Amino acid sequence: MHQCGIGRLWLAAWRALPGLVCALVLPCSATTPELPSQLVVPGGVATLALGPSPSRPNAYSGGVPLLVVGETTGWVAVLGIPLSAKPGNGAILVRRAGHADGQVAYTVDAKQYAEQHLKVPQRTVDLSKEDMARYERERVRQSEVIATFSEHWPSALRMRPPTPGVRSSSFGLRRVFNGQARNPHSGMDIAAAAGTPVVAPAAGRVIDTGDYFFNGNTVWIDHGAGLLTMLCHLSAIDVKPGDEVAPGQRVGAVGATGRVTGAHLHWSISLNRAMVDPELFLRDDDAPR
Repeated sequence: MHQCGIGRLWLAAWRALPGLVCALVLPCSATTPELPSQLVVPGGVATLALGPSPSRPNAYSGGVPLLVVGETTGWVAVLGIPLSAKPGNGAILVRRAGHADGQVAYTVDAKQYAEQHLKVPQRTVDLSKEDMARYERERVRQSEVIATFSEHWPSALRMRPPTPGVRSSSFGLRRVFNGQARNPHSGMDIAAAAGTPVVAPAAGRVIDTGDYFFNGNTVWIDHGAGLLTMLCHLSAIDVKPGDEVAPGQRVGAVGATGRVTGAHLHWSISLNRAMVDPELFLRDDDAPR
């Protein structure tokens, strides 16, 4: 969301109050991409105004670099909030050349995601030794992928759905199998027939592909500055690491690979290593109504 015409007022206020910190929206700019929807909850996104600066400031959360967009009259840090975050106050660290470090505060509101309690055969809950060993190896590799922070900036922060279909409201859903809680669902599921094309939701570079135990055939795309997308359960992968992809370019096809019961696409967005709700990044024309 943009607020046109406040750029000069914001600049004057910043000069008058150099210690000011707040979470305002970014002034309008032809060079600034449209921001994702702000929802400051676990699994959500905060857009935090950093004020004017002759060069792009650096911002960090827990030592992890953040995506910063804007121009000299006003910069904004786009912060992904982990699903594990507790409601309450937080702050990011801001560094500007020639200035002392500063902070910008924000408050995480509570959000209650759905829970689903299921009774299933115990053998479908517990992993074998071999499967657990494979999962642990893959978890290390995925952690390395998620830590990617490339020094280029996304051309767009609003994305197109990677495949057509009915989108579930499954982000954040926690399943409890036989009393054992699992991690919350960290993406959006899109119901589509096997073989349906899957495309890049925004421009970027493919940084990983592979066949994973839970996720099946998977493609990771780096959109720049810690903004990544993950596309899972594919029946086909049509790209390789290092490929540059344009918005809408085919990267694979819907499938049912990995630990799933039927064909669908799982789409995750990682921002500063936090899995966040993809719905917040959908273009207005593609957002649910």
